[in-house]
Amino acid sequence: MNSFRTELEDPIVQKDIIELEKKIREFREGKIHDEKFRSLRLARGIYGQRQPGVQMIRIKLPFGKVSFKQILRIADISDEYASSNLHLTTRQDIQIHYVSLDRTPELWAKLEQDDITLREACGNTVRNVTASSTAGIDPNEPFDVSPYAHATFKYFLRNPICQEMGRKFKIAFSATEADSAFTYIHDLGFIPKVLIKEGKEIRGFKVLFGGGLGAQPAIAHAINDFLPEDELIPYIEATLRVFDRHGERTNRNKARMKFLVAKLGLEEVLRLIEEEKVAIRFKKFVIDRDTIALPEIPEVNSLLEVQLTDQFQYQRWLDTNVFEQKQEGFYGVYIKVTTGDIPTAKARKFISAISGLVADEIRITINQGLLLKFARKEALPLLFERLKELDFVKPGFDSVGDVTTCPGTDTCNLGISNSTELARVLEDLINDEYDELLDNQDIKIKISGCMNSCGQHGLAQIGFHGSSLKAAGKVVPAAQVLLGGGTLGDGLGRAADKVIKVPSKRTKDVVRIVLDNYKQNKQEHELFNEYYDRNGKDHFYQLLKPLADLGTLTPDEFIDWGHEETFETAIGVGECAGVMIDLVSTLLLEAEEKLQWSVESYEAKAYSDSIYHAYSVFISSAKAMLLDKGINSSTQTGIIRDFDEQYKESSILEGHGSFSDLVLQINKNEPSAEFAQHYVGTTVDFINRIKKAKEAIQP
Repeated sequence: MNSFRTELEDPIVQKDIIELEKKIREFREGKIHDEKFRSLRLARGIYGQRQPGVQMIRIKLPFGKVSFKQILRIADISDEYASSNLHLTTRQDIQIHYVSLDRTPELWAKLEQDDITLREACGNTVRNVTASSTAGIDPNEPFDVSPYAHATFKYFLRNPICQEMGRKFKIAFSATEADSAFTYIHDLGFIPKVLIKEGKEIRGFKVLFGGGLGAQPAIAHAINDFLPEDELIPYIEATLRVFDRHGERTNRNKARMKFLVAKLGLEEVLRLIEEEKVAIRFKKFVIDRDTIALPEIPEVNSLLEVQLTDQFQYQRWLDTNVFEQKQEGFYGVYIKVTTGDIPTAKARKFISAISGLVADEIRITINQGLLLKFARKEALPLLFERLKELDFVKPGFDSVGDVTTCPGTDTCNLGISNSTELARVLEDLINDEYDELLDNQDIKIKISGCMNSCGQHGLAQIGFHGSSLKAAGKVVPAAQVLLGGGTLGDGLGRAADKVIKVPSKRTKDVVRIVLDNYKQNKQEHELFNEYYDRNGKDHFYQLLKPLADLGTLTPDEFIDWGHEETFETAIGVGECAGVMIDLVSTLLLEAEEKLQWSVESYEAKAYSDSIYHAYSVFISSAKAMLLDKGINSSTQTGIIRDFDEQYKESSILEGHGSFSDLVLQINKNEPSAEFAQHYVGTTVDFINRIKKAKEAIQP
């Protein structure tokens, strides 16, 4: 491939993109192992698809904020490099598909021209920081969490402490106690709180810790009722340092923070976090509350008069998709986006339609929709008519008829079933047979193509994930039915129960039976989960049991939704996080590279970064030496312990006491220039000793 250069003004971003092009070239030339390269590209938002030879590109949009110009830029990129579609995700990203790996540096450079990044959208990093889409305009919010979400994104992007963790790390900010950002399923979640002391407002956050979905969901622990705002970034940093050092690295199915909490205990993990605070750069970090300015509000337009084509539909839209902002006289407008997919041609028409009627800032919602802001009341009729032309006025945003789904077998390696077509089928069912429930925001239907919960099925009142069954010597596409999940508020939530598995083509009947039973037998004002708890899991199992009877299968039920061919399971290798390559030579080369980063950071007076890069040098080189003896430690703490056991009498540690004492100076000293100089110097000496030791044993 040709060497690539950019014309970007930001030298850090330019270096990133040129480095990606270099690594792709080296990979093509066979100089980088496939699995090591996978880890590198994932951290740059490049994710292998189900289809061979093409990539999914995940575009990182902190808390879902995107401008008109950025939407148009992404649409242009999707036309030029991808499949002319924009896919909105449950982490408020945009994904584009069918991209050639060799063209990704060029694609990234063009995105950065409008301040859009791919960096750390995938891989073992801090993923996109999410937040309630209503942040900044919510009538019930104590304050706008947007600046705090932005500061978190900015501080940890390219931060050395979170570039090669054992697994991904997810952070969310909710705008209010309603917890619309689902803080209770995150590694760290924050809910805004205000204290009044001596007549002065003090901002802070309730902290939720150690939550997650996936095959083994865990509800987060409430660990602090009020973390002052200037302690937010330091606390996250201390937490990430602990996760990086103590988290699992061999078994990725046990590598999330929730498993570290289960392994060590909550109290011990919190103790380690407190211990780590000595080493962090900032003990307090003041966040600029004005960093996310209110968008430019459209002027009053004299051409707003319009004749409504459907008064009933307009009123239904107002009732379910429009709300009054905290800014008097302005309204937020939600848009349902079926399966989160917007063709690029429609995206351009959409931006043209809303320009001048709403503010130039869109928020992608956590349920794969869109939120428009600062619409004037007098502009709503014209906005409705323009959106209607695009089929963007479907009522029932965030209701039972607004189904969340991941891409499933459309593009994902791990997908077992076609979740997107099932979502369309179930939305049609609700619209056709349960129209009265489009006002119901208590019940949510969410679908994932596999058990990993990208479609958030584990927190739905009615959830499905892709699976399979065997009958008559064939494989049957199936759906695992989950019931009873949901948000309780203020950091509390509940994971759905697995109730029964049925053939996929019977999921419409599952929804019918469950909704009909609820409608016919619920008490006055009884919510769905209250009804579920009153009757119990077995009640619903018995209701749905006839649907699980494989003796009554029809030929059509051996074919998945949206397909014509007989179903076959074809699960590839998942890429939700990078796979670490365990080759001695590669690790030692990595150590040399990280040492160079450490020196560069020291010279730039970024002492905390320099120290952490040096720490990584110790870990990588020690791991290499252990692998030389056939020892594969699953955590960084394990590497430190095992290295002491295996090399305590060697020349490598001569004069240093123990490897543990040598390495763990990192969390016992302030990140000063003096300590950085000492620590980096010790690292250089350590690497040189390892080189001599290896030379001595080589023939």
